[in-house]
Amino acid sequence: MRGSNPDKFADRQSDAQKARQAQLEKVRAKMAEVAAKKPQLDAERAKVAAERAKREEQRKIEKEARLKKEAEEREAARLAAEAAARAEEEAKERERTDRLKAHAELLAAQKAARDARYAARKARQK
Repeated sequence: MRGSNPDKFADRQSDAQKARQAQLEKVRAKMAEVAAKKPQLDAERAKVAAERAKREEQRKIEKEARLKKEAEEREAARLAAEAAARAEEEAKERERTDRLKAHAELLAAQKAARDARYAARKARQK
């Protein structure tokens, strides 16, 4: 302050009081400005929050759809693996049955040959 004498305590005290008052007025003006903008800011915040909630809901729906699709794919893969295992087991069983039939036919053929040789030997002995 130009007109004040810094050597006098009362002048310094009044200068400090004026500075505090100026700061207070500045803060009050700022608060009034903020208070005037508050409804607009609140509306913007509500809009942003609604958009965020909408995006989160959309992500949730997409995640549920993705998880459902993955579960269906896993189930399809499991069913395919079971079908492949069943087919393999059936193929092994058919192969085993075919081997047993072939072995039985071989044994029957060997028995028939043996019986024929026995019959021929008996026929020669008579």
